[in-house]
Amino acid sequence: MASVPLKPQYGPTLGTMLAPRWHAARPVWRVGMVAAGAVVLVLIGYVALNLLDASYSHGAPVPFSFKYKGLYRTDPDPGGYVKVTRQAGGHLEDSYAVAPIRVGAYGGKVSGALPLTAAGYLRTLAHRFEDFRFEGEGKTRISSTLGGYEVLYSATVGGRAMHGRDVMLLPERAGAREGVVLEMLSAEPVTVSQPVASSGVLEVPLKSFSFG
Repeated sequence: MASVPLKPQYGPTLGTMLAPRWHAARPVWRVGMVAAGAVVLVLIGYVALNLLDASYSHGAPVPFSFKYKGLYRTDPDPGGYVKVTRQAGGHLEDSYAVAPIRVGAYGGKVSGALPLTAAGYLRTLAHRFEDFRFEGEGKTRISSTLGGYEVLYSATVGGRAMHGRDVMLLPERAGAREGVVLEMLSAEPVTVSQPVASSGVLEVPLKSFSFG
């Protein structure tokens, strides 16, 4: 592509000034400069992936978004919307996925429909995971404006013991029946007061999740 001509008062360009030195330099020096540039690009990519928050947005039928850091996109499970994971030494360490969920017809507040849905959902988990063990359930609030219903469990995933926390959410509008379930797994130790995603890499996507 031809370069755009510059007015005399704006020249010469940096490229024009450096070109003679570049062509006069020894090949070894030029190779070294190209390698150094490649290293800089790799470092920039590392910073973008590990130090800055990435984000994901999903459209209809249930628009939502969340941020994440230290996790990497992978193929979602069948029927799921999105999945991000962290691995170490070839083993799964943390996983955060969003999948659709639909509740039956109900009256009253949206929050009242989720506990009824949890019973059937737990049976699905028991068939899905090896060594599934139910740990608890109840209402939860993931932000100041968004609450849902969670189930806590442990299971064997990929040959290792993992802790699970799945949070069912519906948009805060009357009669809403299409929602999502945040499926979270972690190999990190947990307690009753500090379940999965209370800290670590799963906290960011959980706390930043929002509808719309």
